[in-house]
Amino acid sequence: MSQGKDAKTRRARLTLAGLGVLAAGVLVGGGYGVAVLLDDDGGGTPAAGAPATTAPPARPSGPASPSGSGEVSKTPDTGPKMRLFKPTGHADGVATGFKYSAVDAVSAAVYWWEEYAWLDDQKARQQLEAMTSPDAEGYVDQEVSKVRKLREQVGLPSSGGTTSSITFTTTVQAVHVTSLPVEGEKPGAVVEVWMSYDRFATGPDGAPDKEPLKDELTSVILRWQGDRWRLTNQPGYVKHSHVPVSYLPDSPYAWRDGWRQVVREG
Repeated sequence: MSQGKDAKTRRARLTLAGLGVLAAGVLVGGGYGVAVLLDDDGGGTPAAGAPATTAPPARPSGPASPSGSGEVSKTPDTGPKMRLFKPTGHADGVATGFKYSAVDAVSAAVYWWEEYAWLDDQKARQQLEAMTSPDAEGYVDQEVSKVRKLREQVGLPSSGGTTSSITFTTTVQAVHVTSLPVEGEKPGAVVEVWMSYDRFATGPDGAPDKEPLKDELTSVILRWQGDRWRLTNQPGYVKHSHVPVSYLPDSPYAWRDGWRQVVREG
């Protein structure tokens, strides 16, 4: 679901009911922007910053030292977590009730991605139609096409659901949020959320997946529209897309760039 130009495709093994089949995990990146660091408590609305001309490297090239105190010594693993807000309802397979704030935007993205029917094109379309901005022309069909191609790659018919004997779980571990500096939009109204997540399957016997997808990345751009956060792919927003530094839980560079691990209420 990532925005921008294709950067690379990673393939990993995902066990389906004890059978190894090939699933594709796509990491898409591109454009430019500036990361926004949220307050330690994860609150507040993101503020736009001056865009950089190139994406930053995975780690700074200089001899920055992670020793010491304060921000320099923090990592996503040791620093304060972002506490997600719980949805107040569900409609058309999508969590609802998120308000206008940075944490609400992240919460909407995380709940949507964890519940997304990434291997069921019909349910995915229902969710996408409920979540996508009316201005995002062609976005729903584009994403449904990705689901169908993935189904074909794992040996399923291009359209349909999954057997009830197989369940999938997607868990977002960490997020990176950027307020995109879009002309004509107030600060914080258009945000990009990167998510680092794991995905695994459970077969009929309840046995755990021996080869789950780990440390996958995806990004979405959300626009506050009406009274909710909606997915968008408008070129005027996508051109400000920003690729953050690599997420590593023990990296002070990831922390300083804005990566935050998430926890859920209740």
